[in-house]
Amino acid sequence: MNTLIIKVDELMLKPQDLMVAAKILREGGLVAFPTETVYGLGANALDTLAARKIYEAKGRPSDNPLIVHISEISDLEVLAREIPEKAYQLANVFWPGPLTIILKKKDCVPNGTTGGLDTVAIRLPANPIARNLIAESGVYVAAPSANISGKPSPTKAEHVIKDMNGKIDMIIDGGMATLGLESTIIDLSGSTPVILRPGCITKVMLENVIGKVEVDPVILSKNPDPQAVPKAPGMKYRHYAPEGKLTIYEGDTTLVIDAINQKAKEKQDSGKCVGVIATDETSDLYRFGIVKTIGSRKDEASIAAGLYAILREFDELHTEYIYTESFADHSLGHAIMNRLLKAAGYRIVKVV
Repeated sequence: MNTLIIKVDELMLKPQDLMVAAKILREGGLVAFPTETVYGLGANALDTLAARKIYEAKGRPSDNPLIVHISEISDLEVLAREIPEKAYQLANVFWPGPLTIILKKKDCVPNGTTGGLDTVAIRLPANPIARNLIAESGVYVAAPSANISGKPSPTKAEHVIKDMNGKIDMIIDGGMATLGLESTIIDLSGSTPVILRPGCITKVMLENVIGKVEVDPVILSKNPDPQAVPKAPGMKYRHYAPEGKLTIYEGDTTLVIDAINQKAKEKQDSGKCVGVIATDETSDLYRFGIVKTIGSRKDEASIAAGLYAILREFDELHTEYIYTESFADHSLGHAIMNRLLKAAGYRIVKVV
């Protein structure tokens, strides 16, 4: 397949810029496009065959549900039933933006899009390219991250090109995704709101709008159940993983740095290519391997934005072993650790 690649500036967006991409979506094709979180791989959400193409292009398990992207809050009523007031409260505050809401689906949403579930995950993205593409296409767009399943999510068009060139119809290069982590997912299909995936919209932010919110214990479980049915994207399968073996070191910062230095030296001396993920505050303290700075602990958003890009950089360098510090398990750090745990295959070394 010949993949058409176009560059679009979201600040100078013209209607004609997205006409070809919109036509591809209407006709059942695949288009990768930027959102404020990561790049998405889009298809007509109400077309079972089109949704199947997403799974095939990504190599994604068919029981892993897709998120349906919309361009207006009123689209909720087309796709979902029994919509609680809390859904509208959250939508009015956080949409457009990085929040996905799970609701009971209407029959028009095929099981091929929802991974066989009777619920549908819905998001209204903030990125103007994404919103205009959805509106111009006239269809609701199912769009997981535009990467090979299990690999780090793409935050730049170059990442998408590496994974999807020749597999899909079009890639829209809209620059770097600003947030760098997938949307927060909250399930409103039951009696109690439950966070199924943490993101930039935190538990505290949600509770400030709708009151008590629970967190699914699977999110930071160190021993996930391989037989569990995933309620939302990313809950069951290994995700975000680099080619090299990633290990998280947890404990007192000084002890963690010493332990990583020791392990990095050991692997380097044995002829292995080693990478170390450091922060602005600690990068000068690592003496072995390829050291890359992910951001500052004083600015968790910088760490979130740089996580997937740094994992992909280590892939380009064919790094065999990667060591990283852990991060605080609260606020945005909750989402960062959720992604790191999956990327590491739950490998954690507790340093005492």
